Amino acid sequence: MNPCRCRKTAAIALLCFVFSWSATTAAGASLNHYVKKYRAIRVSHEQEKRLSRYNYLINYFCAFSYFRPHHKVNADFIRALILAESNGEPRARSNKGARGLTQIIYATGKQAATALLQKRTHFRYVSRRTLQNLQPDDLYNPAVNILLACYLIAKYNYQHKGKLDLVVSAWNAGEYSIVGNKPAQYRETLNHIGKVNGYFIYFLKQKNSRTDL
Repeated sequence: MNPCRCRKTAAIALLCFVFSWSATTAAGASLNHYVKKYRAIRVSHEQEKRLSRYNYLINYFCAFSYFRPHHKVNADFIRALILAESNGEPRARSNKGARGLTQIIYATGKQAATALLQKRTHFRYVSRRTLQNLQPDDLYNPAVNILLACYLIAKYNYQHKGKLDLVVSAWNAGEYSIVGNKPAQYRETLNHIGKVNGYFIYFLKQKNSRTDL
């Protein structure tokens, strides 16, 4: 699934393309296992409630084109990423030091903040001073965390032509972990791809069902 915004029919077709292509390789067979594992995942009322606190930030920061004109990060993808990473807990921290809603490593966040400053875009909710002087604990700030996540996902989406498996692999295992147009072959990464994909499909289906009413 393309993490950028797109027409619904095109998005569903792309999902089939990504994972049909992957399944032709040994790595794809493994990835397919994790895709199937989470294909029936659901979002609970409590998870929806947690996410609702950040919808205004998600929608706002997803409205920007960070790399290409008219190419914006899909807000439902960011929601899926938040649930997969922290289950909507802004103070979450991993044993590797990743922080906040989308679990950003400080060094990666600092690089993203520097790149955003160079674009000279004015953002509500996050000051240029905060980006200039980004501290590790700033990643617990939902506005800062979501802004940096949107920038990074837009970057990976641009680099990997919207292929969800590669975008999530770059996010989870590092942007240089992808070899031969295949996601990193770590169990954690493959599991993460399946989980993000499952949540993303759930949100898209919910949106489609509301549209059809």
